[in-house]
This record gives sequence, C-alpha cells and structure tokens, in this order.
Amino acid sequence: MSIFLKLIFSGGRKDYMPINLSKGQRISLEKDSGAKLNKVVLGLGWDQKQNKGWFSSLLGGDEVDLDASCIMFNDQKEMVDSVWFRQLYSKDGSVRHSGDNRTGEGIGDDEQIFVNLSNLPKDIKYLIFTINSFTGDSFESISNAFCRLVDTNSGKEIARYNLTGGGNHTAQVMVKLYNHENEWKLQAIGEPAQATTFRDMVPTIKSLL
Repeated sequence: MSIFLKLIFSGGRKDYMPINLSKGQRISLEKDSGAKLNKVVLGLGWDQKQNKGWFSSLLGGDEVDLDASCIMFNDQKEMVDSVWFRQLYSKDGSVRHSGDNRTGEGIGDDEQIFVNLSNLPKDIKYLIFTINSFTGDSFESISNAFCRLVDTNSGKEIARYNLTGGGNHTAQVMVKLYNHENEWKLQAIGEPAQATTFRDMVPTIKSLL
C-alpha cells in the first residue's frame, strides 16, 4: 500500500542534489531547481491496504476513493476558483485536472493536476493542493504518502516530502505553491483534516495561507 504525490516541473538543471523536505519547509522553484519553472503537474497515486484473514478476503472490502484538488486563492485569501473531479478546468484555463480515479489501481499517477503558472491570473497568489477520501474512509486504509519534485527535462528529483501514514483523518492539505515577490515557492504542509471534499477543508486551508 502506498500513496505518492509528485510535482513535475518543466526546466531545471542537471547537477542538483535532491532536497528532503520536512513539514513546513519552503523552497524556491527557481533557485532550488536552477531554472525558471512555469508548468507544473501534481500527480496522485495510491493503493489500498490488503485485508488480512480469510473472512476479510471473502468480503472483498470497499475501495478507498481518494481525490486530488487544487484550490486557488488571491492575496486577500479569498477563494477564487477550484479544480477537482467535478470541475476539470479552472475558469481561466490555467489549471486542469486529469479526471477521477476511484480505485488507485496500477503503477504511476492515478490523478494529475496540470498548472501553467505563467498563465495564472495576476491576482492568484496561492495554489493549495489537497487530497481527500470521497467515500469518508479514514487514512488508516492507506500508508507511505510522499510528495516529490521532479525535473521533467532531466528526469531527476528536485525535492521529496515524506508523510506519515495512517491516521483517522479523511483528508490532508498536502502542499502549497505561492507567489512571493514574483517568485513561486513551495511549502510542505501535510496538515490532516476531516472532509470528503475540499469544500469542507476551506477553513483549515485559510489558516495555512
């Protein structure tokens, strides 16, 4: 059983060393990758824990349906737009969702959110990426979550954020991309919440902006 999220950026140099992020740590997309990065992909993948015992195997168990979302805020910390499985494109077209994956089967990304930072409206300052269990199952059903930053030109990892697994929460604020003095930065958050969609998480998210 594993969950992984990865951030993929266009551009970057080939001589960097990966950064292991801790909760709350911030990095500069441009300075720490060695290039100006404009296009971002947030990928989400997961597997479900295998039930143990013959009785559990007979029941089969329900799949845990995890969803990735991107919530967009302005500098006044007001929610401007959101991209999730029920709204696959932002109103301005700068953010796009790959679509809902209800099982997490297979290897690689199960859900992806594409962001063109250079095309974002000027008033957008924060992009918050979250995951939540639409079925209301707790994160005790999943483990080994992590985020990683990858340079798509070289295929090398820029940064990684390992998250603690399990927990009785049903959602998590994963990472924040924000614009500070015309420079995009990333912050590892990993804040648990109780929610079946991102809308229930808005008060928690605002406290983290």
